[in-house]
Amino acid sequence: MELTIKQVAAMVDHTNLKAYATEEDFRKLCGEAAEYGFKSVAINTYPVAMCRKMLEGTEVLTGAAVGFPLGQMTIEAKTAEAEDAVKNGCQEFDYVCNVGKVKEHDYAYIEKEMRSLVAVARKAGICCKVIFETCYLTEEEIIDVAKVASRVKPDFVKTSTGFGTAGAKPEHVRIMKQYAGEDVQVKAAGGIRSFEAAKAMIEAGATRLGTSSGIQIVEEMKAAGFR
Repeated sequence: MELTIKQVAAMVDHTNLKAYATEEDFRKLCGEAAEYGFKSVAINTYPVAMCRKMLEGTEVLTGAAVGFPLGQMTIEAKTAEAEDAVKNGCQEFDYVCNVGKVKEHDYAYIEKEMRSLVAVARKAGICCKVIFETCYLTEEEIIDVAKVASRVKPDFVKTSTGFGTAGAKPEHVRIMKQYAGEDVQVKAAGGIRSFEAAKAMIEAGATRLGTSSGIQIVEEMKAAGFR
């Protein structure tokens, strides 16, 4: 697979989800995303309006993390947070599914939750990504949630928050891609800190990368002679 710097940069959701991030940090994040041609900034819901304003005149999307990072709230609360993020100007959002309900194999709940969140995105005409948090799931559970996604059709299924016990693995990306269906793309996130790691995720089927190391990845590609 022949990759260009522009192609890889356009897959990156440039991320700052730290609890202590300040306005200065978000200004830096947005400036970097615009400079490097990243797809979006991935932030918590509070700074959405601020970052949307900072990104005016650029092609960088303002993303939002909903139910982050645990996903342990009611469907109603999660849906309300997504609606609030949309009201404040987010152009896509990633939400954390209720991992406990996955562990209980209550896939009717997971489908109800997914349909509620996807409906918010569809009404707004924006992209919805479902975070599985694969580090806590068995292969069978990953397959089962992906099958739910194949019916509900969010825009993306996503491996991880980056706050769990492990991040993205190429084998999980492949499984999610296989079972979520051709209408659903895969975002790999968590622990992607090098071009080698990013390339492995892309080769496994990921079309979006969540990382705070996007600049490092691009600079590695430049140093290696990629164009």
